[in-house]
Amino acid sequence: MFCSRCGSQVADDAAVCPSCGQPTGTGTRRGIPLAPAGNVPPEAETPEPPQEIFRAPAAPDNPPLRYAGFWLRLVAYIIDYIIFNIAFSFISLPLMARSGLAYWMQHQPQTPEQLMVFLNAFARIGLLALFLNWLYFALLESSRWQATIGKKTLGLEVTDLAGQRISFARATGRYFGKIISTMIFFVGFFMIGFTEKKQGLHDMLAGCLVWRKI
Repeated sequence: MFCSRCGSQVADDAAVCPSCGQPTGTGTRRGIPLAPAGNVPPEAETPEPPQEIFRAPAAPDNPPLRYAGFWLRLVAYIIDYIIFNIAFSFISLPLMARSGLAYWMQHQPQTPEQLMVFLNAFARIGLLALFLNWLYFALLESSRWQATIGKKTLGLEVTDLAGQRISFARATGRYFGKIISTMIFFVGFFMIGFTEKKQGLHDMLAGCLVWRKI
C-alpha cells in the first residue's frame, strides 16, 4: 500500500507511514483516535456491575419487660411461705421438743418460772426462723436466679433500678424493709397495686424493681 500523504510505499501491517508519520488506519481500532507519536490510548475499563450485598434480616425487637403486679407477687410469696415452712419444720420440731416448747404449747404455764421458760424457748425459735427466712430471701434474690423459688416459678426477677442483679446487702435491705411495710398495716405491700413501677415500700427503700419475664 502507499501513503495517502507522501505517496511512499508502506507495509500492509504498518500503523504509520515511515517517511512522514501519517497514520495508515491499519492495525488500529476504528473509532479510537491515536495519541501523539502514534500510540493507541488504553481502552477504558468497563466497570463491573455492582454485586448484590447480602443483608441479614433485622432482628425483631425484644418484647418489653413488664412490672410484676400485686397479685402475682402475692402468689409467689405464698409459694415461698409454704416451701420455707415445710423446710423449717424439720429444724423447728426437734428444737421445740428439746426445749420443752411443744409441751408448754399444750399446757399453759402455771408459774412465772414456767412462763419464762416458755417465752425463752419461743423467742429462740422465732429468732432462728427470722434468721433463716432472711437468708432464704436475701441469698436467692442476690443469686444468679435473682428470685426466690416462688418468684422463679412465676417468671419474676428482682433487679436494681438499672435492671442489674442486686447485691446481698441490697437484698438484705429489701428484706428488712418488709418489716416496715408490715408495721404500717401492710400499706407498704398494697403500694404495689397503685405505684407507677409496681413498687412496694420495701422496693423503694432498697431501690429495687420486680419484673415479670413470662
